[in-house]
Amino acid sequence: MDRIAEFRKWKVQCLSKADLSRKGSVDEDVVELVQFLNMRDEFFTTSSCAGRILLLDGGINGFEVQKQNCCWLLVTHKPCVKDDVIVALKKANGDATLKFEPFVLHVQCRQLQDAQILAVRSTHGLEVPLSHKGKLMVTEEYIDFLLNVANQKMEENKKRIERFYNCLQHVMERETMTNLHPKIKEKNNSSYTHKKQRNQEKAHGQCITKENDKELENDDDDDLGINITIFPEDY
Repeated sequence: MDRIAEFRKWKVQCLSKADLSRKGSVDEDVVELVQFLNMRDEFFTTSSCAGRILLLDGGINGFEVQKQNCCWLLVTHKPCVKDDVIVALKKANGDATLKFEPFVLHVQCRQLQDAQILAVRSTHGLEVPLSHKGKLMVTEEYIDFLLNVANQKMEENKKRIERFYNCLQHVMERETMTNLHPKIKEKNNSSYTHKKQRNQEKAHGQCITKENDKELENDDDDDLGINITIFPEDY
């Protein structure tokens, strides 16, 4: 069986399995994105989260909350209010921690070059301990402040999802056009090469102008050791 057929079979098997997440379904804010990826031959998603605010009760290993051994006191994919957190904190017996976790998407790719398109990282998170051994360690005013921060991060997270989805659609459209019309790729590569050469010559000329009062030692030293990186205009 070739690699493409093997990947296709693996994709069918994975997507036909039951959703084992706590919610049991794809979050509303990323449904279109997940469907968009799964409709393409070169990708399929294995898990996702649109972003959420959590209140966990459990031990803390260093500064990393171990969610597997924690009690989930509160979880929401929408903006959160203080009263909900206060009520949930009354159930805490250990070390309760408030977290905001940003958008997460795990995708299997058919080959490395497909994976490079989706390489995105973010540090848009929040994690703050609120209680210790069931005792609240902060004021309600501080909880209100933290929720304002978390809710702002939630709104920004939605914007980032939309931006990522729009950029991904644009990239996929370009990839499709390039594959359907190989001559476009050749033309773009040719234009890029000529543009790079012109920029190199221009930079080379500017350096020579600056040195026009100095005598070159010999005619073989035309290369002044200039390294130029030129990005495409739409980079």
